[in-house]
Amino acid sequence: MSNIKVIAFDCDGVMFNSEKANTAYYDRILNHVGLSAMTPEQFAYVHMHTVSEALAYLFPDEDMLRTAYTYSRSTGYFDFIKLMEIEPYLKTLLENVRPILKTAVATNRTNTMGQVLKAHGLDEQFDLVVCAMDVPQPKPHPDMLVKVLEHFGALSHEMLFVGDSALDAQAAQAANIPFVAYGNPSLHAAHHITTLKALEDIIGFH
Repeated sequence: MSNIKVIAFDCDGVMFNSEKANTAYYDRILNHVGLSAMTPEQFAYVHMHTVSEALAYLFPDEDMLRTAYTYSRSTGYFDFIKLMEIEPYLKTLLENVRPILKTAVATNRTNTMGQVLKAHGLDEQFDLVVCAMDVPQPKPHPDMLVKVLEHFGALSHEMLFVGDSALDAQAAQAANIPFVAYGNPSLHAAHHITTLKALEDIIGFH
């Protein structure tokens, strides 16, 4: 067994394939304001950032941005959660490691994570959930990961952070936490994996 005591996961792109959900959500807002659906470049941005950052990026016009904000608050995200596809082996991994390790979520989602976890039967599988609204600054700043370390009284080398984006990698580097890149070989990381099951080998779980 390694010296790892805590594993933290990003949500979108790691715990879930949420491309369909996020595309449908932001495209609905764009359509409401009278704009076209997202381009691949726009999707790449909104998929990593907080909802406020995403809306500010999609709607540089102040009047449109106000309309988009109002509509996003009234619409909510709940209807799109069913489009999120849980990553294979996530539940099994959590069941296997939780008796030994602490588990956390560190996501730039703002206020939807609780609903997401509950809808997919994961609300009892994490010891701590940290969202963008829980810290002064979201990823790529290290605030979320530092909060996780402090919560569990862990040292940086005793934690792994699993992410799939440049923001995740930058946050891990800023917090001096070993980064596990999931499905993105272009990222600088201590480990690269293509399946969540591979985490068991990294932490020495057998």
